Amino acid sequence: MRIHTFGDKTKQPVMLIHGMLNPWQIWETAIEVFSKEYYVIVPELDAHTEEETTTFQSIEKEAEELRRYLMENTGGHLFLLGGLSMGGRIAATLAGLPGIRVENLVLDGAPLLKVSKLMVGFMRKAYVGIIRKSRRRDPKVLASAKRDFLPEKYIPDYLKVADHMEEESIRNILDSVFSAFAYKKYSEDCRILFLHGTKGNESVSKKAAVKMKSINPQTEIMCFEGYAHAQLASFEQEKWVTTVSEWLSK
Repeated sequence: MRIHTFGDKTKQPVMLIHGMLNPWQIWETAIEVFSKEYYVIVPELDAHTEEETTTFQSIEKEAEELRRYLMENTGGHLFLLGGLSMGGRIAATLAGLPGIRVENLVLDGAPLLKVSKLMVGFMRKAYVGIIRKSRRRDPKVLASAKRDFLPEKYIPDYLKVADHMEEESIRNILDSVFSAFAYKKYSEDCRILFLHGTKGNESVSKKAAVKMKSINPQTEIMCFEGYAHAQLASFEQEKWVTTVSEWLSK
């Protein structure tokens, strides 16, 4: 794992956590906007490091490593903790760890539900194939990525991630992300925004949002009709930033 920071360290800290197969640069627009007012911290998660090969072991290990970093650098405090997809699961885990105090938690498409082993096996085969073909620069896979996964300008960054990602990490990510999630009752002072779409596998995020609100009534759910998983943050990040900024100002 590597940590990137932006802005004035004396200002309120914000952490943004990317999703599976995302390069950390997916937060480029959010970094540009938030670093004017906050101190922005963006992890480059294990198995997603662009300059070296690192192994992803579990959501819990990633969260614990981030906890240690925050305890050493912000006293465990975050004004805003945001996570996209897998990053949302890490954020939700991190927010419940000892010593961590989060004022505003934003989860976008966070998969906080257990998925069947059959489905996980199907996803594992698909993702391993995507990574193998990405390493070969397969035109069909890259065209699909630009259409459904990442804006074209981030494809070179994604390919650096793919070139270093081990198949062991893919297995570990999927097994960990789609295991049962231990929901926590956060402090009432921790405001929560749960964003999700309606297409494809966003039904998992929708159910997770409802469960989160049942345990933490301060949760606000925003549904983006017709949006696919991670579409808002990945392809319309200016809208994502505006949505989050308006919610923060309430």
